[in-house]
Amino acid sequence: STSFSMQSILDAYSVMPPITRAYTTACVLTTVAVQLDFVTPFHLYFNWELILRHGQIWRLLTSFCFFGSFGFSFLFNMIFNYRYCLMLEEGSFRGRRADFVYMFILGALFMILSAIFVHMLFLGQAFTIMLVYVWARRNPHIRMNFFHVLSFHAPYLPWVLLLFSLLLGNNVMVDFMGIACGHMYYFLEDVFPRQEGGMRILETPTILTYLFDEREPEPIAEEERPGGFDWAEAPLDE
Repeated sequence: STSFSMQSILDAYSVMPPITRAYTTACVLTTVAVQLDFVTPFHLYFNWELILRHGQIWRLLTSFCFFGSFGFSFLFNMIFNYRYCLMLEEGSFRGRRADFVYMFILGALFMILSAIFVHMLFLGQAFTIMLVYVWARRNPHIRMNFFHVLSFHAPYLPWVLLLFSLLLGNNVMVDFMGIACGHMYYFLEDVFPRQEGGMRILETPTILTYLFDEREPEPIAEEERPGGFDWAEAPLDE
């Protein structure tokens, strides 16, 4: 049974789209490293002073990858993180991997700028809420069922999660920040370009398109193609 469940996890992991797999792996490995005492959360949290004055640049990444010790909260966050990252990558970003990476970068920048003014040590949970928000706004007609208690349409999901955080006594500023950053991206990418006089501001940089989007192989010129001798018509030596 254990081997079967492990095989199921490995199978699910192998078919994950690349961006979801990379981020999920980074989150799990970061938590494992903390559990094994290779690093402590003090090495990972967001601290603008340590980043600027002491050159601890890695905190810009690690603060998005640590969701706490293994437990219910970690599992809950990772399920949401994996689920909505996967649905975005395979849904509205299908075939647009560079655009998805650009959304990650912009979302992280929004979070970092917000975290300078709002005291937050780890940004992963807010980033997950941002992913949920963007997915929810792009799928407005999907019906959701929260623990078989609440039934609602997808756009209300981030607010339901905020209420859930409030009931658990968590810091709702995390959810607010995720919602605000998600709305900023959604407005600039999906709403403003469609308004009268609007334009697409968030144009994905060419370097990301070159690195992440799959390119169709260029057709080979006929004179450069291999072969060129009509073997079917070639006379056989007697």
